[in-house]
Amino acid sequence: MVVNPIPYPMTINASTQEDPSSVWTNTIDAKSVADWIAERETIVLLTHTKPDGDALGSTLAIARAINLARGTTGAVSAAECWYASPMPEWSQQLATPTKIRVINPPEPPPAVLDPEGIVICDTGSWSQLDPFKAFLEPRLNKTVIIDHHLQGNAVISERRLLDTDAAAVVQPAAEVCCHILNLDSPDQLPIDIATPLYVGLATDTGWFKHSNVNGRVMRLAGQLLDAGVNHSALFAMLYQRDRSSRLKLMGRALESIEIIKDKNAAIMQLTHQDFKDCKACPGDSGGFVDIPQSVEAIRVVAILNEQFDADGVFTKISLRSKPTEWNGQPPVDVNAVCQKLGGGGHARASGARVRHNLEDTKKLLIEALP
Repeated sequence: MVVNPIPYPMTINASTQEDPSSVWTNTIDAKSVADWIAERETIVLLTHTKPDGDALGSTLAIARAINLARGTTGAVSAAECWYASPMPEWSQQLATPTKIRVINPPEPPPAVLDPEGIVICDTGSWSQLDPFKAFLEPRLNKTVIIDHHLQGNAVISERRLLDTDAAAVVQPAAEVCCHILNLDSPDQLPIDIATPLYVGLATDTGWFKHSNVNGRVMRLAGQLLDAGVNHSALFAMLYQRDRSSRLKLMGRALESIEIIKDKNAAIMQLTHQDFKDCKACPGDSGGFVDIPQSVEAIRVVAILNEQFDADGVFTKISLRSKPTEWNGQPPVDVNAVCQKLGGGGHARASGARVRHNLEDTKKLLIEALP
């Protein structure tokens, strides 16, 4: 199977007698995930709140592979996807006709189904699964995680397919789909499965321009294109449908830029009022964090979004860093920065959710930057 499988099993440090169930490490391979799925009649696929292209692409692709293998569709689907809003504007176009359920936190997950198996894609962190926590906690023994992030809560599942070298979780998900359908390569996948996989791969690499792009990424992209994916149509769906509200919000974000000279950093911030004034939704700020990277001297960029929930105000941080040195300084590891703030992700793209207002969060972030 030409899908660059990850090694299995991962080696646990015997000298420290670490329990695999408590350490964020790989414990299962893609074929074993597919075999585990095959033994379960009903499957629910979950991902992090505010799902992006990789989260949607991986869950939809696996759900479609399961349903195709079982010959189930529509209301009698063996697999369905549950999401916690807000959703991207294009999500319904990508999701149709797969069975999905969208909840609006603090609304609880639907109580109409007790699945035999749960597959979580693109996260393994309680903080990103909070709307599903009450649903998940009594069902951890029938859960599997497919992820590519460096951190997570291992207690969520002892079955973890972790490919931390992957640019996007759709890479191991593509391997799982091939095993479910007994295919030799992703170029043999049906187009309705290849398409969401391509969306996840393209969006998590910034349409193939981020530093996480490598030969493995481009080989899978080529295989999915060979399967029939319409690259131009997907680009139009994702990036050529902006509303005027997003452009107005972009103006607010750019106007707010503060340059932290001694850190070679740029910080943008958007208040709750900015979103209201621009008639924008939280997802409209996606991609803004990449814009200031066009300035040569900027090594790291952050955008802070002020939000509210039942517990009051909090701030969402998105961080990006350039992969190159600047004046002899190494690239900023934004995963390490976000870990100091209770978050995490990748070395060049990471995030955190901080229970402080914008100004206090900005101070904490500046202190955490190297």
